[in-house]
Amino acid sequence: MNLSYFIASRYFKSKAKKNFITVLSRISMVGVAVGTMALVVVLSVFNGLEDLIKGLYASFDADLKVMPMEGKSFVVDDGFLGQIEAIEGVEILTEVIEDNALVRYGEHQVVATLKGVSDNFIAQDRFKAGYLSGEMSLGEEKRPQALIGRGLSYFLLLNLDNEFELIQVFYPKDPKSGSIDPSSMYNREVIQPAGIFSVEKQIDDEYLIVPLNFASNLLEYGNRRTGLEIMVSPDYNVQKVKAELRDLLGEAFVVQDSDEQHASLLMTIRLEKLFVFLTLTFILAVASFNIFFSLSMLAIEKKKDIAVILAMGGTKKLIRSIYLKEGAIIAFSGALVGLVLGFLICWVQDNYGLVSLGVTSSVVDAYPVKMQWTDFLYTSVSVVVITMIASYRPALIASKVKTTLHL
Repeated sequence: MNLSYFIASRYFKSKAKKNFITVLSRISMVGVAVGTMALVVVLSVFNGLEDLIKGLYASFDADLKVMPMEGKSFVVDDGFLGQIEAIEGVEILTEVIEDNALVRYGEHQVVATLKGVSDNFIAQDRFKAGYLSGEMSLGEEKRPQALIGRGLSYFLLLNLDNEFELIQVFYPKDPKSGSIDPSSMYNREVIQPAGIFSVEKQIDDEYLIVPLNFASNLLEYGNRRTGLEIMVSPDYNVQKVKAELRDLLGEAFVVQDSDEQHASLLMTIRLEKLFVFLTLTFILAVASFNIFFSLSMLAIEKKKDIAVILAMGGTKKLIRSIYLKEGAIIAFSGALVGLVLGFLICWVQDNYGLVSLGVTSSVVDAYPVKMQWTDFLYTSVSVVVITMIASYRPALIASKVKTTLHL
């Protein structure tokens, strides 16, 4: 066994009940363990929240979305759509017309996002990760129906059981020159609500989903579309299909995958995770002062031991090594205990959901967690680096202590 490690482990395992330095070393180890555990748990919660948001949006959004690089809409025809559908991996192509419109129901009205979709939208099971009440239908051409977000339905006080009250949708248009008729300033259509969906709060508060023809007539879009949504076959790689679409469409179009469609939201979550990691790491660094003080006091207490080692031919390098390894033992012991505790807490939460979100209308009842090996790695590296830095100065002081051995 290495001599420096043997001496360091003897110091750490000292069972002297009245030795305050030993107690301080144990407290230092507990501090490292608690800090490590907190890092693992908090980072796993952020991973779980990111996965939850991705899952909620993924159930509503398509795998790929095509939008114009400039302007709000673009012209489509059968040949253009056929070229896209001919790409291997493209399973379903949905035409989309999306714009803001005024929605009125009874005496209540609100500006909402009108999303017109082609008939195959219903067959894609877009609300499987959310909630749907009523009928999952967009009706027929002569009797169109709409799906409305739960938040939007609350604003309008919508009642699905009232078959006689229809949703009115208004969209502004360029008024005719010299006309004083207010109705010439907007288009108006009515549609029957079929179902209420809930996916994510922002979507629930804004979206009214209607048939493509209904949106096209109201907005006077004709053969123009604001986007195309593409579902990729399970056997194909989304990124590969995305690359082929970009090659086909060129620079005039933007092709986004599910993450890119909500890049700002996901970036916010990742930045929050980073800042929380840095904050907890800083707290851990403050807590590591216990290691600094315990090793400094140990160096003072063990002057005689240092003198004996030097008298027996030991070097200052050996003395530094002893105290560095003492700090390493505290760091690795605390980190290992913290990692195990963090893993167990996350495992229990993932399987039993002991800590609730406290939101009765939430899609999930408990805080979601997802453990990633990279979080364990970064946490371990941070803990070890911080504690070794805290150990270096006491080790240097111990190697420079002037001792006199009295025989």
